[in-house]
Amino acid sequence: MKTFRAAPSTIILWVLAALYLFPTAWFLLSSLKPGSELFSLPLTILPRNWTVAGFVTAWNRFDFQQYFINTTVVAVVTTAFTVIVSAMTGYAFAKYTSWWLRGFFICILATTMLPTEVIMPSSFAVVRDLGLYDTLAGIIVPSIITATGIFMFRQYFSTIPDELMEAARIDGVGEFRLFLKIMLPLAKPIAVVLAIFSFQWRWNDYIWPLLILRDPERYTLQVALRSIVGADNIDWSVLLAASVISLVPMVVLFAIFQRQILSADINSGLKD
Repeated sequence: MKTFRAAPSTIILWVLAALYLFPTAWFLLSSLKPGSELFSLPLTILPRNWTVAGFVTAWNRFDFQQYFINTTVVAVVTTAFTVIVSAMTGYAFAKYTSWWLRGFFICILATTMLPTEVIMPSSFAVVRDLGLYDTLAGIIVPSIITATGIFMFRQYFSTIPDELMEAARIDGVGEFRLFLKIMLPLAKPIAVVLAIFSFQWRWNDYIWPLLILRDPERYTLQVALRSIVGADNIDWSVLLAASVISLVPMVVLFAIFQRQILSADINSGLKD
């Protein structure tokens, strides 16, 4: 009886899953088609002539090794600083009482209501004046502080009883050691979730690196993919293959951390 009641919702979920899977399957299978077959009628989802020529051409034509290194440096360094800064800031907002801290926290939350494009001109001017234009540091520095990360840590630290901190202080534990040795390990689940999403945000970031980077040697993957698109002609087979190659690290990351990612519903509705 319970199985019969669950049948309609199960069918709906399977239909929704198929709707999401179809364009992804079309994208992956199209990368295995020759260029002449991509737009020939009638359209077919399965390649008539299977080929990996697009992958070979993409790998030989573009310096993917350099692009992977640049993107990895940006994603890893930004993620490490984001987790550390967000944890320290969220801890201060949660455990220290002051009128200006509450006002500062409200100001940080207010930034989530601003579209990223609105603050880009002022951020670009600051990065340019600091001499970070056309450097990877110019991508990393403005991306370290995120209201989402600070809010996640602040809410988590608020759930930890103050008596734990008071007991540590009575035992002679200093403030910095209290945060580093006691509070931060307790917030490990939030740190892992934020690290996963921060890495994903920075790996897929496109607009900001496009504004900051000018030297092709410093291009990240997403900006490099844009360079494949010519003004008059687009080599779709190479573009599709290069896009699939760029997704491989994120697929590996998901395979390793899928349990943490799927349970990270705390991040629902929040933005970078």
